Amino acid sequence: MPLDEDVRQILSVMSPPDAPDLAELTVENARLAMGATSALNANPEPVAKVENRTIPGPETPIPVRIYTPDGQGPLPVLMFFHGGGWVLCNLDTHDGTARRLANHAGCIVISVDYRLAPENPFPAPLDDCCAATRWAATNAASLGGDPSRLAVSGDSAGGNLAAATALRLRDESGPALSHQLLIYPAVDSRCATPSFEENREGYFLTAEAMRWFWGHYQGSPADRNNPYFAPICSQNLANLPSATVLTAEFDPLRDEGEAFAHKLIEAGIPCDLMRYDGVIHGFFGMHDMLPKARQAVERASQNLREAFRTA
Repeated sequence: MPLDEDVRQILSVMSPPDAPDLAELTVENARLAMGATSALNANPEPVAKVENRTIPGPETPIPVRIYTPDGQGPLPVLMFFHGGGWVLCNLDTHDGTARRLANHAGCIVISVDYRLAPENPFPAPLDDCCAATRWAATNAASLGGDPSRLAVSGDSAGGNLAAATALRLRDESGPALSHQLLIYPAVDSRCATPSFEENREGYFLTAEAMRWFWGHYQGSPADRNNPYFAPICSQNLANLPSATVLTAEFDPLRDEGEAFAHKLIEAGIPCDLMRYDGVIHGFFGMHDMLPKARQAVERASQNLREAFRTA
């Protein structure tokens, strides 16, 4: 399909022709540039309660933001790990997405401000996400949550962390998860799929930027074959929670997300895979501007509600 006209207009603001690629910037300048895009969603959706807290981490305390919607508790709990290539973004850049998931899925959302690379390469971000998920399981009741209905989610690099958290918690005896919501996840560090070449530039996330992200996230060359680093490397996807995998047509990460979904299905894991045509990487957060973003949020929320209902 052709590029959605609304997306074309958004791209003209987010990525003007004379804008440098993220891979050409310093980490500091890339963070400033990415932070500016959060203004595209300037009208936060009201949530019954929003609380900033700090919880214990494996090395340093982890800031989290807890979103509690209206509803009779105890409520399900959804961990949310923001995207940004493990290098960029924070609780504020993904505040709108967390709010919408809380309201539409009817669950407490705990958004995790994990440590960023390159200052803290793999496995530090994953360590924080796993620690936060374990903290949520232990402390859910005090938040009005139900520890038996716990899920993980994330977009892009956050989708990587959600998938890797599910793998690691399975391997390390829990806590058990009800679902994994993977929004255009980065799961293959080889960067060699057809969609990576087809969409290498011109659609916000470029191929060179993605290689730049993986390079900063990598702690050592051996990480490239580690399934906790690149989940598509896993040789065992059995006994994982059900999954929702959402991809975008004009996204370098499209094919790897879909390949990972098919691997989950082959391993016997219930998985709802949906590609959204005409849109780009990052579209899920463009709720105020794109009908397909609203459709994707509703589909993800329906799947979460169903997974929590049957947990």
